Amino acid sequence: MDYRKEYDRWLDKVRDPELLDELKKMDAHAMEDAFYRDLAFGTGGLRGTIGAGTNRMNIHVVARASQGLSNYLLSAHEKPSVVIGYDSRIKSDVFARTAAGVFAASGIAVHIWLALLPVPTVSYAVRRLGASAGVMITASHNPSQYNGYKVYGPDGCQITTEAARAILAEIDRLDLFADVKAMDFDAAVSQGRVQYIPDSVLTDFIEEVKGQSVLFGDDINRDTAIVYTPLNGTGLVPVTRVLAESGFSRVTVVEEQRNPDGHFPTCPYPNPEIREAMELGLATCRKTGADLLLATDPDCDRCGIAVRDGADYRLLSGNEVGLLMLDYICAQRVRHGKMPANPVFIKTIVTTDLAEKIAARYGVRTVNVLTGFKFIGEQIGRLSDKGDYICGFEESYGYLTGSYVRDKDGVNAALMICEMFAFYHTRGISLLNKLNEIYQTCGYCLNTLHSYEFPGSAGMEKMSVIMKAFHGGVDAFAGQKVIRTEDYSAGLYGLPKSDVLKFYTESGSVVIRPSGTEPKLKAYLSVTAKDEAEARSLEAAIAADLEKIIR
Repeated sequence: MDYRKEYDRWLDKVRDPELLDELKKMDAHAMEDAFYRDLAFGTGGLRGTIGAGTNRMNIHVVARASQGLSNYLLSAHEKPSVVIGYDSRIKSDVFARTAAGVFAASGIAVHIWLALLPVPTVSYAVRRLGASAGVMITASHNPSQYNGYKVYGPDGCQITTEAARAILAEIDRLDLFADVKAMDFDAAVSQGRVQYIPDSVLTDFIEEVKGQSVLFGDDINRDTAIVYTPLNGTGLVPVTRVLAESGFSRVTVVEEQRNPDGHFPTCPYPNPEIREAMELGLATCRKTGADLLLATDPDCDRCGIAVRDGADYRLLSGNEVGLLMLDYICAQRVRHGKMPANPVFIKTIVTTDLAEKIAARYGVRTVNVLTGFKFIGEQIGRLSDKGDYICGFEESYGYLTGSYVRDKDGVNAALMICEMFAFYHTRGISLLNKLNEIYQTCGYCLNTLHSYEFPGSAGMEKMSVIMKAFHGGVDAFAGQKVIRTEDYSAGLYGLPKSDVLKFYTESGSVVIRPSGTEPKLKAYLSVTAKDEAEARSLEAAIAADLEKIIR
C-alpha cells in the first residue's frame, strides 16, 4: 500500500471532524504507521488502536468490515440476520450503530442489545434468535486506546479460519469509501430494519447461567462477604443479578470501578490477570473484611479472583482457578451420579497439563485445542448433542461450564466460583487448602506467560524473523533437553494450521506463538518440580534462555 497516497485520499474523503483533525496533525512516522497496511481481519475479527487510518479502528474500517461480512452473509443465507452487542469502550456504541447501519442498508435484519452487555450474551442471542452471525464491538482486556470487532457464526462460536478467510476476501474487494452502503441508525430502527433485543432474552441467559450449578441439593452458606469489580465494563448488571438471584446477598461493588467507562481511569490495563487492575478490589476487601474478590474484564468474558491468605489476600491464576473448578465439578458430578456416560473436558494447548491429570482421575477425557476459546466453542458444538461436555477453560482466565453459549463467560465463571467457594467454606476448607491438596495428589506445576511487544511495521517483521529462528529448532532450555517438538503450522492432530510451536522438555513444556490480535510474541512456560521454590528457579532460568533468542 502506498501509505502517502492513501493518506491524501483520506484527507479528501473523510468528513468526520475528529478524524480530520487527527489526520492533519500526523507527522511522517504517524502517517506511515496509520496507513502502511489494512487492520488485520482474522478469526478474532479486528482489533487495533482507535484513530484515523486503515490500520486503526474507526467508523470507516468498521463499515468496510461490516460490508464485507454483509456480502458474505448474503451469499450464504437466503434471509440473513445479525446480532450486535457492544461494551463500555470508547466509541463502542458508535461502531455498533455504524455496523448496524451498513447491515440494514444491505438488506440484513439486525438485532441489537439495547444497552452494553457482555460478550457471551451475543453468543447466546445468536443461537436464541436463530441469527446468521453476531458482532461484538470490544477489545476485551486491552488498554483504553484499543477497540475491536469480533464476529460469531450461526453456531454462536467465533468464526473459523475458513469463514474468516472468506469474509476477508469480501472485505478486500471493497473500496473503503466507494463500495460501502450506509443507513442512518435511527431511520433503520423506525423502519424495523434494526430491532432491539427484548429483555426476556437476557433473562433467559441469566437462567441458563443459574442452571449450571452442580450443588444438586447440597447445602452451602451463601452469607459470605464478596467484593466484585466490573473494572468499568459490562459485568455489573448481569453478574450482580445472577449472584443475587442465586442467594449471594453480601456483594460489595468496588465503587470507583462500578460504572462503565472506556477510559478505565483507575486501571490502565483493565485485565484481571494483572495485579494493578485488582488493587482497588483488594483494598475494598481489606476494608470490608470480605472473603472473596471477583473481577471481570470490560467485556465480561474473563474472571479473576483473590482469596484470603492469612491477614491478606492472594490472587489466583487462571490455571489455578481452572484446576479448582474442574476438580469441584467432577467431584460433585461423581458424588451425585450426574457424570455423563462419556464426559469430556476441553482445554487449550497452553493451559496447564495438570488439568489433564485431574480429569483422568475422574474418568473424564481431555480434548486439547489451539489457543483461543473459539476452538473450545467449536468442540462444544460437536459434543453438545451428546451432552458429554462438562466444562472447559483456558489459562487466560476464561471458563465455561455449559453449552448454552460457545464462548468463555465471566458471568458463569463468577457464579461457579462463588458456589465453589461457599461449598468448601461451609465445610471449613479454603480454596488454598483445596489447591494444595490437588498439588499433593497430582504434583506441583508452575505455569507462566511471558509477552514480548513488537509495535509497528518493523515489529511485525522482527516477530517473523524470531519465529523462523524457533522453527529452526531448539536443543535445550536452561539445560533441560528438548525431547519433542510439536509444530502446529503443519496442522497437527486434526487441528487448523497455526504458527505455534510446543517444545517438551524433561521438566515440562514451552509454547511459542505470535498473538492473533496484538503485535506480541507470547511464550507459555510449564514447569514441574518437587515444590514451588524449585519450579520458580527453573522457570526463571528457562525464561532467561528465551530472552536470548527473542531479544
